[in-house]
Amino acid sequence: MTPRAGTMRLACMFSSILLFGAAGLLLFISLQDPTELAPRQLPGIKFSIRPQQPYNDLPPGSSQDGDLKAPTEKVPRDLSSRAPRGSRLLVPDRPQAQLNVGTRLRPRQRRRRLLIKKMPAATAIQANGSAGALARPAPWAPDGHWVTLHHSQQERKRVMQEACAKYRASSSRRAVTPRHVSRIFVEDRHRVLYCEVPKAGCSNWKRVLMVLAGLASATADIQHDTVHYGSALKRLDTFNRQGILHRLSTYTKMLFVREPFERLVSAFRDKFEHPNSYYHPVFGKAILARYRANASREALRTGSGVRFPEFVQYLLDVRRPVGMDIHWDHVSRLCSPCLIDYDFVGKFESMEDDANFFLSLIRAPRNLTFPRFKDRHSQEARTTAHIAHQYFTQLSALQRQRTYDFYYMDYLMFNYSKPFADLY
Repeated sequence: MTPRAGTMRLACMFSSILLFGAAGLLLFISLQDPTELAPRQLPGIKFSIRPQQPYNDLPPGSSQDGDLKAPTEKVPRDLSSRAPRGSRLLVPDRPQAQLNVGTRLRPRQRRRRLLIKKMPAATAIQANGSAGALARPAPWAPDGHWVTLHHSQQERKRVMQEACAKYRASSSRRAVTPRHVSRIFVEDRHRVLYCEVPKAGCSNWKRVLMVLAGLASATADIQHDTVHYGSALKRLDTFNRQGILHRLSTYTKMLFVREPFERLVSAFRDKFEHPNSYYHPVFGKAILARYRANASREALRTGSGVRFPEFVQYLLDVRRPVGMDIHWDHVSRLCSPCLIDYDFVGKFESMEDDANFFLSLIRAPRNLTFPRFKDRHSQEARTTAHIAHQYFTQLSALQRQRTYDFYYMDYLMFNYSKPFADLY
């Protein structure tokens, strides 16, 4: 073999080795998970907010069997992706325990629409030097106003959770049953769960949900009977256990509450001071027969004319002649807030701000606002603190105290002040 032939053979072997090495490298790269090669989003990194679209397809629920439990561990809820329309936020630095940088999040976890919980405090945002982060609040809110609403939500959830931890310590370990979610209405397009609290704006909230679901073009077009006696909106307890668990763990859960004495008086005025084909014969007749001495035959026949002190006697009677009703039942029993972790707690007293803030957070259409009209008896003044006070002055001090005790958990969980100075 000549020296020249030997040199060419060595060159061919070297070229073959290089080609095999390059092919192996390409094969190795092609087999890698793309998510391993993509840069990770670390705490404190600024990112753009993309418009949120309504969800039409639901990811499949869990296929595991066993008792249905309220979810206890959730992906940290970050309002940087839920800021009011047009906003831009910094993600504040979080403790390592809340977000492990080296841990890959499952796609379903990244898709979850979780809201409000773990809201970044204003001090944390300022510490990150994001001077322009809050420069563009929601279109309907003045500068800085929605930050105040964020803080209000933080405080409401804190108070509610502390009350639950103190008085309902075992609730978090109980299984969720259909009864616990029977008052919760479902809006799948925007992934909203709304717990209905009667006499706290529930009729208009159902109208809003129907518009969000595409069942009506405007809230003003929806009649009272359609709201309350139609079947357009689904209740959470109509789904199977997979559907219930999936929605509880991934949808935005909200409720609106009202000062308990005002809510009670509002219910009494609505159901007993106006003609009513259900509450008069079912509740009125039983109340008059038990608590009014020498009731007239006409009153006993129709059930009309129940007085507020008689109604309160019925409410406080442990052996009441007719059962409880959702219009004056405790919010803590209607919505189970110690068992179900609500993301948003609104109040009737600040309805316009709270409702429109919530609609902004879920990316509702810009032209949809919470309706202001009164659903029933529109010519009659709404029940205010002053009107409620007038009704409660008809009661003895002991009756007022017992009524306060009856609603004590609602007063405590939702941070309402004592309505009378002599209450303890």
